[in-house]
Amino acid sequence: MPGIDECLSQAMTIAGARGVSLIDWSSGLTLGASGDSPTGDHEATAAEATDLVRAAAESPAFADPDDAGTPVRDIIVTSDRSYHLLCFVGTVFDSRLALHLWLDRAVGNLATARFRLQAIAEELVLG
Repeated sequence: MPGIDECLSQAMTIAGARGVSLIDWSSGLTLGASGDSPTGDHEATAAEATDLVRAAAESPAFADPDDAGTPVRDIIVTSDRSYHLLCFVGTVFDSRLALHLWLDRAVGNLATARFRLQAIAEELVLG
């Protein structure tokens, strides 16, 4: 099973990747990071991303009555110059993890990055 550092390194090979981190959105902590951070500080970025992730994951508007798990698979935020992809990482233990990829919009392909990040999230758990 690939470790956190290997998965983060794989994410950095996605075209346009500027930075990636694995965050625990229950605590707001960074479990690992690679590349740059939009704020210059991976811990501050993780804390801010946690607010967004919690708002979506805990919102009844996104709840699926047939699925007791986290109802949101990923979150995409776009700006003029970048994309932010937040991909939930399913775990077998009671953990709330998400990969946060910061992508340069001029270089990256959002659809490709989304599918690659989801595959990396699955590898992180399944090995």
